[in-house]
Order: sequence, then C-alpha cells, then structure tokens
Amino acid sequence: MSWAASDRYRVRQAPDGLALVQELINTRAIQQYAPDLLADRESAEEWLTDAAEEWAQVRGLDAPDCTLSASDPRALRDLRSAFAEMIAAAGSDAPGSDRTGHGVPVRLAPDAQGQVRMIPVGRGPQWLESALWSETLLAQRAGLWPRLKLCRSVACGSAFYDTSRNNSGVWHDVRICGNAVNLRASRERRKSREGSRTDRQA
Repeated sequence: MSWAASDRYRVRQAPDGLALVQELINTRAIQQYAPDLLADRESAEEWLTDAAEEWAQVRGLDAPDCTLSASDPRALRDLRSAFAEMIAAAGSDAPGSDRTGHGVPVRLAPDAQGQVRMIPVGRGPQWLESALWSETLLAQRAGLWPRLKLCRSVACGSAFYDTSRNNSGVWHDVRICGNAVNLRASRERRKSREGSRTDRQA
C-alpha cells in the first residue's frame, strides 16, 4: 500500500495522518503528466478506497465504506479546493477564503492506553471530510501544519512536506520545478538587458 496520488509526483511525504490531506491535494492533474483522480465516480472511488485503507493502517483503525454516488466526485473536488486554499493561505499573509459553513462530526474515544482519539465518522465524502479536519487539527496542535505546502511552480502546485530546517522550502523538487522557474527568470532578465542595450544603441 502507498499514497498513490502523492507517489505520482515523488513529493516528500507528510508524517502520519497528515499525509491524507497531502494525498487529497495531489489527486489534481498536473498538465499532461498525470490525470485528475477525482474526475469521475470510478476513479474517485478507487482513489478514496486506497487512501482510506492507507490512513486506517497508519492510525490502526478500520477502513470506512468508500462507496460513492455519481455526484460525490464533485463534492470531493470542492473539498480539495478548500484544503488547497487553506494550505496556500498558511504560507502567505493573504487571508484565506471563508468556508466556515457547517461543521463535521467526529467521535472521541479512548484507545487501549487510555489516550483519547478522534475517530472520523460517516462514509464516502462525509468520512473523508471528518478525517481531514481531524488530521488538520492534530497537525496544527503539533506544529506540523505550516510544513505542508504547495509547490510554488504554477505548472505544478503539488503538495509537499517541507523538511528544511527553517521551513523555507518553496519547490516540491528544486531540481525540477525550482530550476525550471529560475531558468525562465534568467532568460527574461537576459532578454530585458538585451532590449535595454538595443534601445540605447538606437
């Protein structure tokens, strides 16, 4: 088992259950590289079933019912957009959009060691939303949330976990996205300098 959506982009994986949030973001299509895993009911259900089973193994819980209806993929895509906006807002000074609408249920129960755990409830999109908010809260309390980021490359935008010492990473892979962006910027600067020289010589 693995986090299939994130594995496609070879990103640094978020720890524990926070990887589920990262996994949802990485279901997005990136140019011609890989398809949107939430594009239709069949592919969305396959992704959610695998992701829920991976999450259940991480958390030591039973996997939920991930059967989807024809309209559920749209709900999953909306949820993906909401979390992408939250992650982007966490890394900037700009305010995020207000999506405070309705709350989602979660069950609190003690484990074998007497520690209280948050257990997502529901099925399909309802379960996923419950699990995502639970994992987000846990990550924020543990100080891990600011390290979950979106690649700065507009052509990429994949979610990655920043392991740099000062949490300064902006590319999911500096050799791929970072070099491409820096190369374009260098070409633009060179073109601008050459244009300035031409204007002076005219």
